[in-house]
Amino acid sequence: MYKRILFPCFFICFGFFVIASCDSDYNELGADMIGEDSFEVGDPETFTVKAYNQDLDPVETSDLSINSLGIYNDPIFGETKASLAVQVQLATLNPTFDEVLQPQIDSVVLTVPYNATRLKTEVDGSSTYELDSIYGPADGKIKLRVYESNYFIQNLDPNSSTGETKKYFNDQRLDFENVKGAWLNDFVDTRPDYPAYAQNDEFFFDNKEIVDYTINSSNVTQKTRYAPRMRMYLNKDFFKTKIFQAPSGKLVNNSIFKEYFRGLYFSVEHSGSSLGNLAMLNIKGGSIIIYYTQLEAAPSATNPTPEREKKTFVLNLNGRSVNFTERQPMPAPADPSMLYLKGQQGSMAIVDLFGRDANGHSQELTDLRAKKWLVNDASLTFRVNRDLMSSAVYEPNRIYLYDLTNKRPIVDYYSDQSSASVAKYAKSVFGGIIKKQDNRGYEYKIRLTNYIRALLKNQDSTNVRLGLVVTENIGEINNKKLKTEIPTFGIKQIPTSSVMNPLGTIIYGTDALIPDDKRMKFKIYFTKPKQN
Repeated sequence: MYKRILFPCFFICFGFFVIASCDSDYNELGADMIGEDSFEVGDPETFTVKAYNQDLDPVETSDLSINSLGIYNDPIFGETKASLAVQVQLATLNPTFDEVLQPQIDSVVLTVPYNATRLKTEVDGSSTYELDSIYGPADGKIKLRVYESNYFIQNLDPNSSTGETKKYFNDQRLDFENVKGAWLNDFVDTRPDYPAYAQNDEFFFDNKEIVDYTINSSNVTQKTRYAPRMRMYLNKDFFKTKIFQAPSGKLVNNSIFKEYFRGLYFSVEHSGSSLGNLAMLNIKGGSIIIYYTQLEAAPSATNPTPEREKKTFVLNLNGRSVNFTERQPMPAPADPSMLYLKGQQGSMAIVDLFGRDANGHSQELTDLRAKKWLVNDASLTFRVNRDLMSSAVYEPNRIYLYDLTNKRPIVDYYSDQSSASVAKYAKSVFGGIIKKQDNRGYEYKIRLTNYIRALLKNQDSTNVRLGLVVTENIGEINNKKLKTEIPTFGIKQIPTSSVMNPLGTIIYGTDALIPDDKRMKFKIYFTKPKQN
């Protein structure tokens, strides 16, 4: 009898305990306290923080998970022009194209998916979409050229004694431009409601779904629908010669094939007076599909005219890639007390906490450690200069604070296991997500509670320098190499997530002349012993 009552009661009590333990505010008020009546939670205290601008030199852009392509004219940071090169690989190794079967290419189609969200599906099955990560005017066009690349992208660095991967940088476009091969996207578009040169001279990132029409064996027309994507026709004669008539042994494996067909080079220029458009693409999710027909069997005396069958051959754009970005020089700060954060080959900020000097020493930190107070919450708050950013159309969705000294995330990044339906909003407790008023950014806030706890608790913990950058992907924590080290702060690498982001923002720094309500703030909430 008692067991039947006590057993469910135990689980009910245990459930309340678990709920109480999962405090979504992440403050852990009174954590590790003994004799709670002897302690109290005070108002937040503000501590010394200093931040510095740092312009960046060319940066490694090989093998990014997201590449930029196009032209974006930022009213604050100027124009960015982004092109790229990518290796092509065989989806099927060592194929054969028997001339006896008379293969004939119908079309060669290049496709690269866009970041698209379905908004609505109609009764007839058609859908409307919204494109994400497209920057520039809605009617912006670019002059897009796709060439055969004759520049060989190496896997290993021949100058490395340890077998390091060969690195390529955003300023190497001319290396590829100067040896480019045949122009491939020379097709004149004949679709209704499209510019004649929508696939080259007047290319635009189209949000319409793709519809393929095929006729089945019963002579019924069937529709196949695809989400929006780059889709352009490439020169058939080129691929007939390059693939169907390839010299013996060139299609045996991808190691040989990548030397024979070195890939594609995407070049962009302005299309007339258009300001252009820039898209963030997963180029390695792209492919080239060769649609062709051939005889079902070799002609013979008994069957001199065999039927033709439809075939496809696929080349994947999943080899090594290099993103080239050209930008105007970073603008001289309108106010040197402002911090300019810009992705790609842009700029970052260096942040020092507790009045840290160049050697890492801080008397403020030493004094605080001696008090042995318990940290409930610690954060850095960054206010956007809405006056200087007033003409900006796009703002970075997120900024990222990391351990600059050791080139890794701080502990709060790792301890935050929060997720989101949209990946870029994950780790929301760690923060850095833009806050908006009137559809304009006004603030970013990053929590560093666990980092500060460890710094105060462990006397031998180093008060490292922190880096602050814009981010394209909060899940990306690797780094890319700078072409030239920045000696002032010993910066050799920057986060890959920043290299992928074309946007920028201006935030208030730490100068004492900045109004208190706009200045960067470093705040900590403590639990302290009660005063008698």
